[in-house]
Amino acid sequence: MLRSMYSGIGGMRGFQTKLDVIGNNIANVNTTGFKKSRVMFQDILSQTMSGGSAGTTGDKGTGGTNPKQVGLGSTIAAIDTVHTGGNLQTTNKPSDVGIEGNGYFVVKDASGEKFLTRDGNFHFDNEGNLVTANGMLVLVAGSGNTAPTTTVNIGKDYKTYSIGTDGKITYTKSDGTTVDGPVIGLVMVANPEGLEKAGMNMYKSNSPAAGKLTYGAPNSGAFGLVRGSMLEMSNVDLAEEFTEMIVAQRGFQANSRIITTSDSILEELVNLKR
Repeated sequence: MLRSMYSGIGGMRGFQTKLDVIGNNIANVNTTGFKKSRVMFQDILSQTMSGGSAGTTGDKGTGGTNPKQVGLGSTIAAIDTVHTGGNLQTTNKPSDVGIEGNGYFVVKDASGEKFLTRDGNFHFDNEGNLVTANGMLVLVAGSGNTAPTTTVNIGKDYKTYSIGTDGKITYTKSDGTTVDGPVIGLVMVANPEGLEKAGMNMYKSNSPAAGKLTYGAPNSGAFGLVRGSMLEMSNVDLAEEFTEMIVAQRGFQANSRIITTSDSILEELVNLKR
């Protein structure tokens, strides 16, 4: 009887976590470059009432028996981040950049720590640096295993600019000269699901579970291309999230019913002797 109560508690705890994850997904339905998460469950160790046995042959042979086990509830197996691409939306802002395919932008903060992001909501600051909405500097393309250190900068005297699918920034200076500028860099991750979220639409570049990082330029090799004047939207599907929310809600209710039913039976046992 107590086993069922603890199974119900474990189930309620798991579905509460699932609801927390769903709530975060829905809250970020309009967050640029956001990747949704999902909760996966697994069963806990089972209590063996009796083991199984193999059958024997011959005149006095016996049949085999199966083990008798009582499960002890569920637990969370994983909270996965789903790194499928989101739809690209036209913004008509030339400094916005969306990734179509594999790769992440590489940026660094004031301390020099590097982060990865799919959020291409960039702009040029007063020094001509391409920066994120939080002021992090966007880095140029590296080479293979070499992490980039140079920032994307086109100076102060530019008039117009455009960003090609290969990440190259072409700009016109005040004197009318057209210049082939720096190339916005990308990085591919061996295991994207191993990246740790660091807030502000960023992932830690030194996440040990992420594995090898490969640096390069857009639209080269296995790297995706980039689209100027576009942003990648969240990959959250509201219809799917609401459906999962209903499933989690009913699962929570069912597990709470296990506890109340077990409590009722325990109450009957206590009242046997009056």
